[in-house]
Amino acid sequence: MSITVLLADDQPLIRLGFRMILEDTGDIEVIGEAADGRSATEQALTLRPDVVLLDIRMPGMDGLEATRRIMAADPQARILVLTTFDLDEYAFAALRGGASGFLLKDAPVAELVHAIRVIAQGHALVAPRITRLLLDAYAPQLPDPLAGDRPGPDRAVVGPGGSLTGREHEVLLLLARGRSNAEIATDLVVSEVTVKSHVGAVLHKLDLRNRVAAVIYAYEHGLIGGNRPARPAGDPGRPHR
Repeated sequence: MSITVLLADDQPLIRLGFRMILEDTGDIEVIGEAADGRSATEQALTLRPDVVLLDIRMPGMDGLEATRRIMAADPQARILVLTTFDLDEYAFAALRGGASGFLLKDAPVAELVHAIRVIAQGHALVAPRITRLLLDAYAPQLPDPLAGDRPGPDRAVVGPGGSLTGREHEVLLLLARGRSNAEIATDLVVSEVTVKSHVGAVLHKLDLRNRVAAVIYAYEHGLIGGNRPARPAGDPGRPHR
């Protein structure tokens, strides 16, 4: 069965390039195209594609607002956000709004195809280098969970599903640093199966959609140190492409 994709980008040549790349895979079918966020929202809710490939910066309604509207109407939608720049405030906000992945437009073809396949399966994906760029920008002083930084009684992480154990807290911090399951397993000297179980427990207890949401949770709750730079109210950042 083919993975269905909706392409949303204001540049026709970009859409054409993506269509040619994706349809050449044999298992991905482009079922719609949109040139702005409003059209992307309407088509996403009408066509119900497996993945919405969404440019974050478009005229009229941008990808951020489109993400919010799509996710509000269909919480099960899967959105892969595309941006030209490594650090894009809009893209980060789209992840907070429920997007399943964040990818640069200049990513290798294989990386784009892999991201679509992963997200279509219901998983989340943010390339480790992107996560680390976010860390560099928003949390320069990271605690090291392997150097004795254990959650004390005053730092207990508690969610709707209960309190995280010490090991789950370690896993959350490592997720926030962009570690894959395999890397976490190596860091903690446990199996990947064990790590997957801990990640699942973290997401359940904190009522989070996916591991991207876990990274954002760690930022917003100060678990990894540092704060995002202040920005004047109502200022979404300088538009750029």
